[in-house]
Amino acid sequence: MILIADSGSTKTEWKTINDGIPGESKFSAGINPYFLSSDEIYRLLENELADLSGQSFERIFFYGTGCNSETKNEVVRGAVGRFCRAGEILIATDLLGAARSLCQKKPGIACIMGTGSNSCYYDGMRIAANVSPLGYILGDEGGGAVLGRKLVSAVLKKQVPEDVIERFFDTYKITPSEILEKVYMKPFPNRFLGQFAKFISNNIHIRELQNIVTSSFDEFIIRNILQYPESGRLPVHFTGSIAIHFRSFLEGSLMRYNLKPGKITLSPMADLITYHINNPDTSVT
Repeated sequence: MILIADSGSTKTEWKTINDGIPGESKFSAGINPYFLSSDEIYRLLENELADLSGQSFERIFFYGTGCNSETKNEVVRGAVGRFCRAGEILIATDLLGAARSLCQKKPGIACIMGTGSNSCYYDGMRIAANVSPLGYILGDEGGGAVLGRKLVSAVLKKQVPEDVIERFFDTYKITPSEILEKVYMKPFPNRFLGQFAKFISNNIHIRELQNIVTSSFDEFIIRNILQYPESGRLPVHFTGSIAIHFRSFLEGSLMRYNLKPGKITLSPMADLITYHINNPDTSVT
């Protein structure tokens, strides 16, 4: 039996595969070793995934945001190794999980667009090129946290119609000072900002909100996808909640830049399971 985890900024999906048959999905909070210590991750797992505690697996594949160096990977490996028994625990970036899910073993441009955003050129075996996403302050163009940041900024600076401002504060029951405190003084401001993408989705008929989405997707394409020479001839695939909820805007931006829209999925897990069933001896290198 193997265990697969796909961990983004907001949530982690866990799935077992036993003799080629996937089990039910289980969910925990997002796990990022840049924000959580090994002990904190272990406590999170104990609190939120009690059913898996102490179970034995042949291999565990953990694909996670922030798992981009051996130092950070060891933070996750140490926690997972205390929580479950496994013959081998393989840790890799969530981008490799997305690429394997979206492209299987074919070349393509694979992108994540959820709370954060990321992209790569995947040659069918490995990530051959990656433009650093840089996080929601310096990058993450098109991701939910950036959409939320742009919306909040527009609301506080009164760059959207007054009725939109009133609707925003009526929806979230929050004051401008509380927003600033959560962004600058509380943990996980990216998750806080990311929640406001739903407001944009629910009010997407408003021109100013459409412009936030369109400009953010154009920025993602210009600053990320167009830096891969292969993007001109390969399909551009996406996974993540923002890609799904704003699919028509995303496909429109791709076509404006003469790019070929590929597969767009809500989550990598279903196709990631297919990849691992078809490639049982795979590693993460």
